[in-house]
Amino acid sequence: MKLTDIKNGNLSAEWAEKGYELPKFDIEAVKAKTHAEPTWVHFGAGNIFRAFPAAVLNDALNSGEYDRGVIVAESFDYEIIDKAYRPYDNMSLLVCLKSTGEIEKKVVASVTESLKADPSFTEDWARLVEIFQNPSLQMISFTITEKGYGVAPADLERGLTPVLAMGKVTALLYERFKAGKLPLTVQSMDNCSHNGDKVKNAVHTYAAKWVEQGLVPAEFLAYVQDETKVTFPWSMIDKITPRPDAKVQKMLADDGFEDNYTIVTEKHTFTAPFVNAEETQYLCIEDHYTNGRPPLELGGVLYCDRETVDKIEKMKVCTCLNPLHTAMSIYGCMLGYTLISAEMADEDLRAFIQKIGYIEAMPVVVDPGVLNPYEFIGAVINRRLPNPFMPDAPQRIATDTSQKLAIRFGETIKAYEARGLDKSNLILIPLVLAGYARYLKGIDDNGQAFEPSTDPLLAELQAIVAPLEVKEGEQDFSCLKQLYSRTDVFGVDLYAVGLGEKIESMAKELFAGPGAVRKTLHKYTLAR
Repeated sequence: MKLTDIKNGNLSAEWAEKGYELPKFDIEAVKAKTHAEPTWVHFGAGNIFRAFPAAVLNDALNSGEYDRGVIVAESFDYEIIDKAYRPYDNMSLLVCLKSTGEIEKKVVASVTESLKADPSFTEDWARLVEIFQNPSLQMISFTITEKGYGVAPADLERGLTPVLAMGKVTALLYERFKAGKLPLTVQSMDNCSHNGDKVKNAVHTYAAKWVEQGLVPAEFLAYVQDETKVTFPWSMIDKITPRPDAKVQKMLADDGFEDNYTIVTEKHTFTAPFVNAEETQYLCIEDHYTNGRPPLELGGVLYCDRETVDKIEKMKVCTCLNPLHTAMSIYGCMLGYTLISAEMADEDLRAFIQKIGYIEAMPVVVDPGVLNPYEFIGAVINRRLPNPFMPDAPQRIATDTSQKLAIRFGETIKAYEARGLDKSNLILIPLVLAGYARYLKGIDDNGQAFEPSTDPLLAELQAIVAPLEVKEGEQDFSCLKQLYSRTDVFGVDLYAVGLGEKIESMAKELFAGPGAVRKTLHKYTLAR
């Protein structure tokens, strides 16, 4: 059983018997239609693209209500195209990892072409130019990570031959401008706040510089700034796609699926002919298109206005997911855990995050309307975090905690203040913040040293708690005022909002010798 068997029509009954869902559409017909009248180019050929946007389109094609695929372009690691796409006729196997320990297997055949987005690959670049000149093109999208939207002064000086992704995209938009100022939507699908603005700012920066350099007419800058021609909608995406997993490889090998190996490129991208991902996923997009769009709602995408996208993002980042992750990471490190899924089998930790979400954060959630906050938290607690296939570690999530606390907890505290809610109801969120001081000490609950995760403020904050010891008996905790009054870390001065003393008191309990973390966590969680 190989992916190329599907192209060749060698679909033995074995595929269905072993639970592989195959495409229900005519792959060659979709490929031909897309080549002639492309509607969608996606930049970023990584795992998240194949596991989510491409799989969503595959579902839309399976419905029989759409006839165009997606063309993928890679602007950073060209080996992915050579090794993970073209040998398999651009198909891949999506392995959905369920919290029950079961897997679902679906062949994704919605990608019709794979191109290297750089002028040094002359044929591929010429094809991209041809696509951008085609009036049928509706959308270009991105999963290139937040750093992919960067603009470097040196790249701006290269004029119309930039090397960074946003420069190349702007050069292609110039081709579309020259073809008749054709409309297009430029859609980020990356997991960063107000992502559409990041693409827009980058494109506008390149276009403005080229006008200044006399390389393009001023009308080109006006074109990319004209929202009747070019739009940059916001979106919120949420799905975990780990590296190819050895357990999954073995399952596939046992099935007789031969394309089950990992590919590691020279740029250290981990890819494979298959992609494994969690079952839960969300993609909410601001419906602001100038030339139509592929009907991705057929595959479960939610379209809404910008304000709703913003509410969904705040719900995820400030209350319903990210704060729970941080709470688990701080306490997981101190309690010796190395897997988030294992933490979910710990009754204290599970109750801790459940009560933070449902009892303390929920009162300030703004219901976005299209996603129920209670159902969202339920999916996090019951399906996402306990998933045995998700090899996520508290140590990874604890990276840069000082940069996350203001958004993940400070915003909730501010919302309590703004709405006049009773802050005495905040017990477990203060316990998270008290745990941070204990975490900074770098001593686990057994009294053994551990290495706190990397963080730009780590040395500075550790110096504040340096006078404290993990021991029973009296000691001077006055140094904590220096920590908990820092608005740059917590988003608020915790004393000014009336929580500083409560957090200090909890921190004293957490420092009271080996076993104090477990004892304190159990006490407050049970009482809540």
